[in-house]
Order: sequence, then structure tokens, then C-alpha cells
Amino acid sequence: MSKYLLNKFLYTVDRDPDLVERYRATPAELVTWWEDSRANMVLNCLTGEASTWLRFTDEERTALIAHDHVKLFELGAHPFLTLTLFIAMFERDNTEPLEYQKAYGARMAHFNLPYPDIAT
Repeated sequence: MSKYLLNKFLYTVDRDPDLVERYRATPAELVTWWEDSRANMVLNCLTGEASTWLRFTDEERTALIAHDHVKLFELGAHPFLTLTLFIAMFERDNTEPLEYQKAYGARMAHFNLPYPDIAT
């Protein structure tokens, strides 16, 4: 498991409107593409420098494809990264102010201290 890789995915996808839309529409395709082409690139560095070993576990990949922010949190993804990305993807589907944020929080309400470790 790589909390770093989960958080890197959430961070990089959230900062590119085209990737946000691809993740919303075709999550399996986007996760596979990102893992194959971007996972091993140095974050925010487009010089071609890369590693070769970073891969999602099956559990991480499944949670990403399912847009399961609760499972992602359990796996160590930072909740602010999932919240900001998922707001960009799903807030437009709601009609009430903060409706998505409230639903997000309600799904996370069963967590008690100590929370899962989100340190990378």
C-alpha cells in the first residue's frame, strides 16, 4: 500500500479539469491510464525523471474506481484531497448548498479517534 501514491493521484487529478472530467466519466480508464503513465513521474516535475516501482494495490485501485472516499480514507488518503476532488466531480449533481459536503461528512461520521494514519 502506498499512501503517497493515493494522495499523489488525488492531488494531480484535482488540479487538471480534463482529468477531473475523465475521472468522473470513466474512472477505471483514468485510473489505469494514470497508473501507467503518471504514477512513476516525479511530482510536479516534467523533466522525464521517473521511478519504475509505484503501483496501486488491488484494494486501492478498486476504491479509486468506485469513487469510495470512505475506503480511500481507511487506506490512508488525506480527507482534504478526496473532499476537494470529489466536490469538483459531484457537487454539481446536488441542488442544496453544501449538500455534497454534508453527505461526505455523514459517510465519514463512523470514524472515531484515533483516525487512520494519513501521514505519508
